[in-house]
Amino acid sequence: MSRPGLAIGAALQYGDREWTVAGLEGSMGSGTRVWLVDKNGDGSLAVFGLAELLGDSAFSLVASPRLRVPQLGLLSTVSEEQQLRALDLERHVREVETGCPALDGKGPAKPQYDPASTTLAQREQAKADELAAQGWQGVSRATVRRWRARYRADGVWGLVVKRRGSTRLDRAHPQVVEALRVLLLEEALRSRSRGWKKRMRRETQWWLDDRHGEKVVEVPPPSTFNKLLDAVEASLGLEGTVTQRRARASRPSPPFRPTLALRPGELVMLDSTPLDVLVFLDDGVMGRLELTTAVDVATRSMWGVLRPAGSKLTDVAVLLAQMMTPLVMRPGWSAALSMAASVVPHERLTGVDERLKDAAARPVIMPETIVVDQGKVFVSAATRAACESLGISVQPVPPANGPAKGHVERSFGSVNSLFCQWLPGYTGSNVSERGSKIDQEQLWTVSELQALWDEFLVHWHHRPHAGLRHPLMPKRALTPNQMWAALLPVTGYVPVPLSTDDFVELLPVRWQAITDAGIRFGYRTYDDACLNGYHGQDSGVRAKRGLWEVHYNPYDPVRIWVRLPEGFREVGWIHATSVSLPFTHHVWEHICKVVERTGSREEHEAELVLALDRFLRRAARKEKLSAVERRVVAKSRASGAVLVPAGEVNVLDVPAPSFGLAGVYAAPDVDDETVPDEDDDIFGLPDEPSPIVSDLSPEDDQWLP
Repeated sequence: MSRPGLAIGAALQYGDREWTVAGLEGSMGSGTRVWLVDKNGDGSLAVFGLAELLGDSAFSLVASPRLRVPQLGLLSTVSEEQQLRALDLERHVREVETGCPALDGKGPAKPQYDPASTTLAQREQAKADELAAQGWQGVSRATVRRWRARYRADGVWGLVVKRRGSTRLDRAHPQVVEALRVLLLEEALRSRSRGWKKRMRRETQWWLDDRHGEKVVEVPPPSTFNKLLDAVEASLGLEGTVTQRRARASRPSPPFRPTLALRPGELVMLDSTPLDVLVFLDDGVMGRLELTTAVDVATRSMWGVLRPAGSKLTDVAVLLAQMMTPLVMRPGWSAALSMAASVVPHERLTGVDERLKDAAARPVIMPETIVVDQGKVFVSAATRAACESLGISVQPVPPANGPAKGHVERSFGSVNSLFCQWLPGYTGSNVSERGSKIDQEQLWTVSELQALWDEFLVHWHHRPHAGLRHPLMPKRALTPNQMWAALLPVTGYVPVPLSTDDFVELLPVRWQAITDAGIRFGYRTYDDACLNGYHGQDSGVRAKRGLWEVHYNPYDPVRIWVRLPEGFREVGWIHATSVSLPFTHHVWEHICKVVERTGSREEHEAELVLALDRFLRRAARKEKLSAVERRVVAKSRASGAVLVPAGEVNVLDVPAPSFGLAGVYAAPDVDDETVPDEDDDIFGLPDEPSPIVSDLSPEDDQWLP
């Protein structure tokens, strides 16, 4: 078909009426005038200058009906009778508009449909009369005009009779529907408990009164409102439990695309959750541990740290160190779990990094970007600073947005199905799935669970993952170790040994003054000869008002690390020798709560030290403790101590790894006179295991995770 142009007989739209070009007068040089005749044949005549007509936004050419391919997919959804009727109507519409019912526009035109001698209005009326004579019911000129409009907009599909009843949302007052949409989304995002529908009805009326005036818009009767509420919930996808509603409401807007990572460590997701298993913390105290995990998107490798409830920055430090440090094979583990027996090119990697010689088959990566939620420990300034010092970018996700880190969220379900549900004391994912007598089962201790967890993580990397596919083997699911081995030739492997300063950078940080007495915080005073010359001095950091950068370990409060001009220096607690046993922040915080201050700061700190030592000795002798004290001791023991390694982390020189991190315990120097002999009674206590130090036999204690 030819393109529409401004010529005699052409149809055009001006304003809300259709016109036909009746004549062109003048030339381009002297100015052309266009004569227009109303297409409906009412005798209206208009004359415009060509420049004026073309410059008017109300002017547009009416294109002739274009050929359209029938929408066969849509037509297949209706009956054959409706299809034939629509194709028949197409021929009638084309005859009205072009004079010829054939799609190619060829063939003689009937006199009553000849565009050269009749107007469009006359042809529409002629078609209505023709169809009425053939027995069509209710066909008028307006009917034919509607057919033309539908055909021009939607082709043959527009001529199909579509009878669709109105929905409940269509019949409801639009402002009531708007109020329900707003209130339901607010409740879902706030994770508010479900209430009765009568409460929502009152809240909707209050919302309408605030926006439109009192009683201007009224909610429908209760029965109608309840049905409308269900319909709006369904339209928003907010049916189901409160958890499901919150997840759908916080979900980002579509379209959803898979997270793509092509290098190990390119994108690592971190998160914490309570472990759905009851364990014995100490002396019969039962509790649940908190699991902090990291999942590498490229290889689906997973690392995890088990701690009492409440993640600390130290746990994040241990987790990051686990990723960058090989895991040493443990006694009793199958040789099939070693890296030498895996698909990883072990010999070539050992030539680059000797730490992998006796390592278990688990990827060793350097994280580039970690994705975290809005947890306090993850988004703290200390976490950002520690990660920046290692060249790791921190990417927080929006609040309450689990799908943004779906890989690590999904891994919790796998941990439940592959690990937790097989253990005694499994609590289920919610209260409705919990047994009534799980506290009577033979629960495991923290050390036993930690040992099994470390072995489970190695098994995890030998298990095929449905999300790992190789381009050359798309039908085969790979294991994390296989994917790591496939990516190593592309990305390479660079060993990253952690030094003492690296580990200190990962510890929590606070800014303190160095006073004449030393560094004070948390009712503890730290001082050392290395601070001589800095007492009362300004650090020069203007953003922190001259305070000094101090890193501390919550699980080992007897020492801190201060960044001095020459680097990090360890500073001990001045009362460290007055306390006979190790302790954690759980114990110290408990002592600070129960001991009332009666004197100066120095006197109060001395009283705290005495109370702490008495408490630790009572716990070591297993004397009778209150329920609160037993729980404090259990938490302290379950936390354990995460010590800072001396020098670079080297698995070849370390006899006992901790939490899967080689080098946490430095090997003692046999020539050091300060190292006690095996027969020495260090604390002058009975020869019985301390509930804070260990709950295993001496033979097993060296393999404490």
